[in-house]
Amino acid sequence: MPRFSLPENWPTTPTAARAWQRQLAQQVRTDDDLPVIHTVAGVDVGFVAQNQIARAAIAVLSYPDLRLQEPSVAYLPVTFPYIPGLLSFREIPVILAALNQLQRLPDLLLCDGQGYAHPRRCGIACHLGLLTDLPAIGVAKSRLVGYHAPVGEQRGDWQPLIDRGETIGAALRTRPGTHLLYISPGHRIGLATSIRYVLNCTRRYRLPETTRFAHKLASAPPLPLFAPEPESKVL
Repeated sequence: MPRFSLPENWPTTPTAARAWQRQLAQQVRTDDDLPVIHTVAGVDVGFVAQNQIARAAIAVLSYPDLRLQEPSVAYLPVTFPYIPGLLSFREIPVILAALNQLQRLPDLLLCDGQGYAHPRRCGIACHLGLLTDLPAIGVAKSRLVGYHAPVGEQRGDWQPLIDRGETIGAALRTRPGTHLLYISPGHRIGLATSIRYVLNCTRRYRLPETTRFAHKLASAPPLPLFAPEPESKVL
């Protein structure tokens, strides 16, 4: 029996999706309500077959040593258009499918995308956290909304990300000389704790190991189901 499924009234239009986000944002918790963290998972989504098929990748790593424990990859047809700010409605169905394939759920999700740092305060990390009731962090490679002061060049330097007078996340330097990451709580975790876990999951590269593992899975060549099978050789 799958652990997770989409709600019956899952939005199918942009107008309904925006209204859904505004409603869900009221339920997002940005205080720490974490279990003891033994596993962390990266969540990423790629697309194949001329963007008609979504491929979700979940990479579950042990924490704090960050060794790959369990990968999961799922495919589903894309049913929602590409609209900035509404990516969760395009990606969450296949992410839930990948989560349902895991033998054991992770203690913390690190999502490749926004959390609370969203125009309606409900990016994909918030949305996924609410649907699964798992603690989640948004780890975005670019800024969607808000502004921040200049960030220092050392690992761990950060500045609050502000929108309409509210701190919605952080612009974080994970490695000297690299571009910033934009960190925001998704659900059941605060900003300071989110920053700490992202830094603890980041080693030699700009991106956390969770993201790197998940991205490799999501960017791998398509499975034979979605690509022609190679011709067999006669030996």
